[in-house]
Amino acid sequence: MLLKSASTAIAATTAITTASSPLFSLSKPSLSLSKLPFYKPQNYPNTSKKSSTFFSSPRMSWLNKLGFSTRTPTDSPVDSVASIAQGPDDDVPTPGQEFAQFGAGCFWGVELAYQRVPGVTKTEVGYTQGYLHNPTYEDVCSGTSNHSEVVRVQYDPKECSYDTLLDLFWARHDPTTLNRQGNDVGTQYRSGIYFYTPDQEKAALESRDRHQKLLNMKIVTEILPAKKFYRAEEYHQQHLAKGGRFGFRQSAEKGCNDPIRCYG
Repeated sequence: MLLKSASTAIAATTAITTASSPLFSLSKPSLSLSKLPFYKPQNYPNTSKKSSTFFSSPRMSWLNKLGFSTRTPTDSPVDSVASIAQGPDDDVPTPGQEFAQFGAGCFWGVELAYQRVPGVTKTEVGYTQGYLHNPTYEDVCSGTSNHSEVVRVQYDPKECSYDTLLDLFWARHDPTTLNRQGNDVGTQYRSGIYFYTPDQEKAALESRDRHQKLLNMKIVTEILPAKKFYRAEEYHQQHLAKGGRFGFRQSAEKGCNDPIRCYG
């Protein structure tokens, strides 16, 4: 009697285990919830967020200094200091004169070239198009302020046309090299024409298109409204005419065609 009861209990236990195993065994991959009659798949939105620290690329300051970083509008500060730097050039030329701004590499040689143009009454070298108010030369060379080295030219339009200034601009540098002129590499050496009036903008664009037809490579010159001009340190002003690094003065006389030694 006891043996029969035990056999009956074992058989019942085996039957229950066998019957329940297809639904609850974790060792059998054949179970699929989608095949059950009461299961209905739902499409839930993916709310996971990738770690910005993990997926963002590190900033490479040394590449910034070489001018190979990319800058987007979101990189620029939006505070009041940046607003001043990004504002228009509010300086006023001498009555009857006009301003023009050009960036064509190191501003020493560019300034001397414009000093020699008849009708140009004043030249100054400085920094513009950046985000830092009152930048120093060191700030500009760091590659983090986005300033360009420029020459601001004051000229008499009755004696010198804006087209004449543009022709000299194209002849003075290579407008197809991005953030570079010769051995000078960095965003501060980029090619740029910064206009003060709609007429200057129109003339600059037309001039660029004419010169593009003469070149095999694409011109990368930026043509933008003139922004606040920060006069560079005094030792940069008329640097080559004063003697440059080695004390050899170069002529700034009107019409002079002497070769310009860019570093003196």
